[in-house]
Amino acid sequence: MKSPTEINVIKMKSISKVYDNGAVALDNVDITIRRGEFVFIVGSSGAGKSTFVKLLLREIMPTSGHLLVNGYNVKKMPNREIPYLRRSLGVIFQDYRLLPNKTVYENVAFAMRVIESPRRLILRSVNSVLDVVGLRDKYKCFPSQLSGGEQQRVAIARAIVNNPALIIADEPTGNLDPETSWEIMDIFQRINAAGTTIVMATHDKMIVDTMQKRVLAIEDGRIVRDEASGGYGYEV
Repeated sequence: MKSPTEINVIKMKSISKVYDNGAVALDNVDITIRRGEFVFIVGSSGAGKSTFVKLLLREIMPTSGHLLVNGYNVKKMPNREIPYLRRSLGVIFQDYRLLPNKTVYENVAFAMRVIESPRRLILRSVNSVLDVVGLRDKYKCFPSQLSGGEQQRVAIARAIVNNPALIIADEPTGNLDPETSWEIMDIFQRINAAGTTIVMATHDKMIVDTMQKRVLAIEDGRIVRDEASGGYGYEV
């Protein structure tokens, strides 16, 4: 059951995930992420980062342990509550995942239409978040008419338009050049400064080293490092 006053946005207690082929993706993980934190998840490919993200989204279930996300008990929640969990999250992927046949405005508005927000609120909210990401003048454009960085800005706008408590970003700068990546990170920093928790899985050493946020390092399914103002810690 959701607790709207939950201070801990994510709480993992003894979380393990073993896939059907016997692969151990996460092994007895304990993590607490509090409201308003900015946390980088780092580690080599296959270390467990993708499993970590999928658990938060309830795309997969933990094999054992206790997991709370935005006050929802992910392991025990009935299927009918999954949409409500996901609506409390903003999710951003490396490949943008925009609807190609919809304009910038329509892509962002879609996130509000699925929860049946009033039309007037949709208009006001979409215009507001397009201002935040600097794309108000591109609202009539289709994704194919935008650069990669602009498409990622649309994805961010769509993720934040419903004012989620938690943003989960999975390699959001992976397809972007360094200059554009920093523009995207500036948006993330402004969103975080306004109180939104951000959890970002990344391989971008320069961004992690420069920003000096909390870093969780995963190796072989275990948390091997948890630093309040950490660096990437791996050679690239």
